[in-house]
Amino acid sequence: MLKKVLVANRGEIALRIIRACRELGVASVAVYSEADVDSMHVQLADEAVCIGPGPSKDSYLKPDRIIAAAEITEADAIHPGYGFLSENARFVEICESCDIKFIGPSADTIRIMGDKNTARATALANGVPVTPGSEGILESAQHGLEVAKEIGFPVMIKATAGGGGRGMRPVMEESQFIDMYNQASQEAIACFGNGDCYIEKLVLNPHHVEFQVIADTKGNFIHLGERDCSMQRRNQKIIEECPSPLVSPELRERMGEASVNLIKAIGYENAGTIEYLVDENGKDFYFMEMNTRIQVEHPVTEEVMGCELIKEQIRVAAGEPLSDHVLKAEPRGWSIECRINAEDPYNNFAPSPGKIDLWYAPGGKGVRVDTHVYSGYSVPPHYDSMIAKLICTGATREIAIARMNRALTEFMIRGIKTTIPFQIEIINHEDFKTGHYNIGWVGEYLKQKQEEAK
Repeated sequence: MLKKVLVANRGEIALRIIRACRELGVASVAVYSEADVDSMHVQLADEAVCIGPGPSKDSYLKPDRIIAAAEITEADAIHPGYGFLSENARFVEICESCDIKFIGPSADTIRIMGDKNTARATALANGVPVTPGSEGILESAQHGLEVAKEIGFPVMIKATAGGGGRGMRPVMEESQFIDMYNQASQEAIACFGNGDCYIEKLVLNPHHVEFQVIADTKGNFIHLGERDCSMQRRNQKIIEECPSPLVSPELRERMGEASVNLIKAIGYENAGTIEYLVDENGKDFYFMEMNTRIQVEHPVTEEVMGCELIKEQIRVAAGEPLSDHVLKAEPRGWSIECRINAEDPYNNFAPSPGKIDLWYAPGGKGVRVDTHVYSGYSVPPHYDSMIAKLICTGATREIAIARMNRALTEFMIRGIKTTIPFQIEIINHEDFKTGHYNIGWVGEYLKQKQEEAK
């Protein structure tokens, strides 16, 4: 087993990893920016090292500072969490050169699957369905327009280095294409330093369904079912659930088999997620991308499958096989996650950083709260606005929904605005209760509310 793990992240995922280390008997090291000095992960780690000022570019995105922290604390492994350097192949190589184990896949695998265009070609070569699209990176906006005409509108422009909804633009008709291409490319340059784009046929009214996969170094390649992440605002997830209300047992088998075949073909190691679009009839699915890291929404899989993915990541990185209970995992019940963000949902979801005067988290059977904040904590303005994840699990979807509604109404946060009131609206909407929603549902719902307010 590993001796000491440095957590190259912040917030709730850093705390989640530190807790997993403690249960495994592994020492932990937190790194933190000056803005995060009061964060819970800093307080609960065995050691903590400040790596710079608040902005990510001056701290969490500095490989040299993270490696220096690992060396002075004698950490033998680094867990990247999600975001920041978690899918940075160069960072993996630096870890290897310093004899520090990166808890995740190899640099080569990250390069193959991290570049969306290469990942798409890899999926296609291994029999995984993909939507029609451009062959390779587009040379220019005009080149993209010509390809789009051949495919037929609507299309989706995607930055090959994009993520988190950035560098993506749907184009419904020819006259919009050039402007939308330039917007996507410029946004990708600003966020990722790479403006290369490709296009795919836009599947109308789809569900966003992703499969959790994990593989060890002993020849075990498995999937742990699917999550439905279709409740999205501007391509960023708000609510996720496991399993998907759209996916039939037959479709689940097909998608699971395709997912496992893909990770076998690329020799994948550790946890990852393969994302698909599923048509509104729940019959056909298309590969979108692979995230070569742990996902924000992994807790719903843990609750339904009875496993702890962070612990399994650490075990795999230490050269151990997947736990027997993970290899034999069977789904049980239903789990829903709401991402609690420090945003004002009734002011165009404007960020709401600041001091939390009162924090009271819900509890009771089947309620889990993953968070790093507390009463008196100040939410810094430098990072993603998510401050907690509320996960509610029940024997049936109906029970999970009722439990989530109860837990959301119990959650008390004063001093900042949060997305809780908006999520209560969604959870109680008939479309959500019946599972009749898709990735465009939130946008349409907000548009309808705006029209009613006029």
